[in-house]
Amino acid sequence: MTVTTNALELLTSQHEEVEALIQEIEGTDDSSEKSVLFEALADRIAAHATIEEKLFYPAVMHETTRELLVEAVEEHLSLKRVLADMMDLDPDDEHFDAKLVVLRDQFVHHAHDEEEDQLFPQVCELFDEDQLAALGNEMLAMFEQLLESGEPRRTVPSETREAAALF
Repeated sequence: MTVTTNALELLTSQHEEVEALIQEIEGTDDSSEKSVLFEALADRIAAHATIEEKLFYPAVMHETTRELLVEAVEEHLSLKRVLADMMDLDPDDEHFDAKLVVLRDQFVHHAHDEEEDQLFPQVCELFDEDQLAALGNEMLAMFEQLLESGEPRRTVPSETREAAALF
């Protein structure tokens, strides 16, 4: 039996992983632990944004989803700018924690209010289970490849000038 990964379930589980990492960072005062956790967080957000921008968003582009997708890439741009700022800060810097709160709030809004509550239901109307599974498998493969290639967060500073193209 072939195991498949539904695209929407994959993205939702990644949203949960990112939020859990943010909570771990918020819950520690140990600078070195905070630094290690932040690197993992930044890598996961960078890889997640990449699979959405390169695979998911283009695949689900439709007249009914276009407005949400344009907003989504702008939200990614904002998240990448905060991440890039944080990458230049020491975890002991008071601005690091402040930016983490901004990152968390923006991420939660993007993941839940925009994607899970608005975009995903529309995608369910456009795609059947087999299509979502095929897309999910492709997205998971790219996500794992990005993480294995090492430090996808390193590309974030070069992606802060303008929103990703949707085509």
